[in-house]
Amino acid sequence: MGEFELIRRYFARKQPTSSSVLLGIGDDAALLQLPADEQLVVSVDTLVSGVHFLPDAPAERVAQRALGAAVSDLAAMGARPLWYTLALTLPEVSEGWLERFASALAQRSAELGIILVGGDTTRGPLSLSLTVHGAVRPGHALRRSGARAGDLILVSGTLGDSRAGLESLLHPQTAERASLDWLRERFYRPEPRLQLAERLASLAHSAVDISDGLLADLGHILQASQCGAELEVTALPLSQALLDFTPDVETREHWALTGGEDFELCLTLPEQHWEAARQIATALDVPLTPVGRILSAPTLCLLREGQPITLPSIASGYDHFRSQHGR
Repeated sequence: MGEFELIRRYFARKQPTSSSVLLGIGDDAALLQLPADEQLVVSVDTLVSGVHFLPDAPAERVAQRALGAAVSDLAAMGARPLWYTLALTLPEVSEGWLERFASALAQRSAELGIILVGGDTTRGPLSLSLTVHGAVRPGHALRRSGARAGDLILVSGTLGDSRAGLESLLHPQTAERASLDWLRERFYRPEPRLQLAERLASLAHSAVDISDGLLADLGHILQASQCGAELEVTALPLSQALLDFTPDVETREHWALTGGEDFELCLTLPEQHWEAARQIATALDVPLTPVGRILSAPTLCLLREGQPITLPSIASGYDHFRSQHGR
């Protein structure tokens, strides 16, 4: 099967129509209409087999993980998803794999409200690069650089689940089946917090999605905003599935702080907006938890029940160029 037949059979036929897509898959480039009075938000995400997902991961899971991770960057900016392109590198053309991948990708695209408008395919080790496009009203984009001293630090959802899901795949062990399934779902199927971010955009001073771990990603906010923070480790939101999976407190804290790829939101906002933010999150059925506060001094302090602590075994977060084995 040639490249163009592959694209026509597995990708072009599965795309919905939209008035914003004037010309989609099948030409040299896409022709797109940005909504009036909105700004374009663009992000690129690359996933590599053996680094971001296991080499034997099912095709459906690769699709779900790739698109969820990419769209999470739009959520971090408070943007509404519009379109994406996909560059797919395959070691071989397996029609069964492609059918499962393309079907799962189309389904997840519909769930997230984003349309595939183009891309490229080539032969090589399995990898995917997705360029996602979204829209935001002028002046309403969330950024890393807006945190101010006194802001509360909030995180959505629960932390450490994706890392636990990966551990359960790498090192199968006895645990509650429901807990294992839930943790693995968190690893393979990220849920971008699109609605939460869009509705909190007018309240929050800064935001980032948690892809490299809370410590590392909060660090991006602190660096961009030229400020510091204190984090209360006992306030970190942990799922019951994670508590069931590992009884070791230090391991749970480690994963919650540095495990990464939970793709939750870390936001900062003035304390007077906390109640409004809590009500928004409750209406969306998304947990939202205060875990610390922004400081004027450029330092990051970890607390346990209000007392400063050091956790020497905890690294700052995941870095592709420091790690030799992915996560």
